[in-house]
Amino acid sequence: IFGFMINVSAFLGALTMYIKYLIVKEQNDVTHFVSPCFNLLTLYVGIMGSVGLGIVASFQELAVPAVHDGGALLAFVSGAVYIFLQTVISYKSRPQWSTPCVCHTRLFLSVMTWVAVIPMIACASLISITKIDWNPGEKDYVYHFISAICEWTVAFGFVFFFLTYIRDFQVSMHDYQDGKIH
Repeated sequence: IFGFMINVSAFLGALTMYIKYLIVKEQNDVTHFVSPCFNLLTLYVGIMGSVGLGIVASFQELAVPAVHDGGALLAFVSGAVYIFLQTVISYKSRPQWSTPCVCHTRLFLSVMTWVAVIPMIACASLISITKIDWNPGEKDYVYHFISAICEWTVAFGFVFFFLTYIRDFQVSMHDYQDGKIH
């Protein structure tokens, strides 16, 4: 059931990113704050992250570790790149479409995610065995422990970043006048 729920999350994440892409596209038609290609690239990077998450769900860690780990790497790195690119879009869309508070929150979450992604990858690459249950005295336990903490930090960074979309999704296009939210 865990794999199924990860696949559902990957689908909902991709859907959220597509809706955000459409919102930015509509806003950009009014105020021209970002290249349409940049917006599309951001969507593609985000979709790659969702595909990576689907790979993680479809290939169990102990059964096919190389494929599972490749999917995790794709999901985490693409996700971190996606939220960085969306942060850039947020700053470019100020003051018409984003508030300074939202922009700074997204920047904080993006930086926090990158600060966690790098040691997560480094420590995960140093683990020489693939297993589920670890004990503190075992070889590579420290690498596993640090990697797991960073993995959860990144995951929560993604969740909180998506929560910053709430206001964007609440405001419909007929709430816009002269390129500003009223």
